[in-house]
Amino acid sequence: MKVILQTDVKGMGKRGDVVNASDGHARNYLFPKKLAIPADKQNMNVLNAKKASEAHRKELEKAEAIKIKERLEKETLTIKTKAGENGRIFGSVTSKEVADGILASFGYSIDKKKIIIKEQIKALGGTVVELKLFEGVTAKLRLLIVGE
Repeated sequence: MKVILQTDVKGMGKRGDVVNASDGHARNYLFPKKLAIPADKQNMNVLNAKKASEAHRKELEKAEAIKIKERLEKETLTIKTKAGENGRIFGSVTSKEVADGILASFGYSIDKKKIIIKEQIKALGGTVVELKLFEGVTAKLRLLIVGE
């Protein structure tokens, strides 16, 4: 019997997958626990509509990420920090500081986990960080670290 999984089921598949299950397993376990629904014509149409709307939403998000990428790659973000006489800063510039700077300067809220700083920034000057904006969309943002 073909069923549409409503949640991830170990050994069967992920949510939204159409899988074959034995009649007894489907009727006695999957349906009563609301883990799956029968893959009849009506339920398949609902599933296809959900998948189409999800694909459309992802396309819109990707287009927005590309727009943000184009804007950020043209700009340079200036971060002010305390530094010693020889140009070394106290501590290092973190991804949270970069995320806060992007929000303050450009108005984009980017998760600090999506900011990749390859080497710790411990000196004044310029550097480049990567931003993972969406699947397959990464931007390179120029940073200018200046002392206060």
